[in-house]
Amino acid sequence: MWSAPGRVNLIGEHTDYNDGFVLPFALPFRIAVAARARTDGQLAITTVGDDGRPQRAEPVSVGALEPDGVTGWAAYPSGVSWVLRHEGFTSGADLVIAGDVPAGAGLSSSHALQCATALALLGLAGVELDQPGAPTRAGVAAWVQRSENDFVGVPTGLLDQTASLCCVESCVLFLDVRSGEMEQVPFDAATAGLDVLVIDTRARHSHADSGYRERRAGCERAADLLDVPALRDVEPAGLDDALARLPEELRPLVRHVVTENERVLRTVELLRAGRLAEIGELLSASHVSLRDDYRVSCLELDVAVDAARAAGALGARMTGGGFGGSAIALVPHEELDTIGDKVLAAFAERSLPAPGLFTAVPSPGAGRDI
Repeated sequence: MWSAPGRVNLIGEHTDYNDGFVLPFALPFRIAVAARARTDGQLAITTVGDDGRPQRAEPVSVGALEPDGVTGWAAYPSGVSWVLRHEGFTSGADLVIAGDVPAGAGLSSSHALQCATALALLGLAGVELDQPGAPTRAGVAAWVQRSENDFVGVPTGLLDQTASLCCVESCVLFLDVRSGEMEQVPFDAATAGLDVLVIDTRARHSHADSGYRERRAGCERAADLLDVPALRDVEPAGLDDALARLPEELRPLVRHVVTENERVLRTVELLRAGRLAEIGELLSASHVSLRDDYRVSCLELDVAVDAARAAGALGARMTGGGFGGSAIALVPHEELDTIGDKVLAAFAERSLPAPGLFTAVPSPGAGRDI
């Protein structure tokens, strides 16, 4: 059995597919895959939901897997098998999947599933990560990205897969997406008297049916018009000049990406200096940018962020792709319950379904459990 965690992105949203900087950490919630090798070349997948009832997908031949050939939830693990087949791992398997990463909450449950599946299929082939001759964790993350981009058909970046595979306990992962350079930055909120409160708004999030694709295409178009490889290459000092060269509809996208990269770099500087409490303003500024420039927030996310800040949070922002999902708030530990209660009250006042609340600490990345 192998498992992989969901993630929270502390800051750095929609920067990954622009060759920028991100700062995620792994959650304690995980998706586990129990696996058994098959000799008939078939891939049989069963998932066990919160109600304990199994759902079985129709078995498929690994050799016959092709994009658009599998639909629904089974496309995600099937896509991983498809990529691994092209990398020389062609055997069939029985997979049983279960976990506690909240689905649709913008906490990367689908990528946790894909990463755990990749580790399981590699493990059945006798390949364990971090062993001599094994693929690197970054390499497996790229395979998982290919499975989602080319098999499932969702143009996600590398943030979530890399977070699930490469994060470590007690740290946030500072990732330069372009170079692949990583730094594990210590993040001990408890010692600073703080908590990271995660607010699952219950507004379902999905990259597949959101405006994610449109915004990514807009960023790529802007980079082309500016004649740069990616928006990462637009310097903050030259932002105004760059915006003046773009059509009006692309300017907010570029402004968000450039300023968000700067917020990530500033957050890392503060964390390296042990000034964790000071990152709150950067989190809040990130939300404003995502809400007003990138336009990926929604009523529930704005209510969560505004209520948390009004109740005493040092900063708050939506996390993940947007259009629903979760928000995070950096809160003084002694005010955690009060802030949580006020967030719940704010949702009730607007007749919105009650959000889920939990605190998150940086947890280990993907690996073999048994």
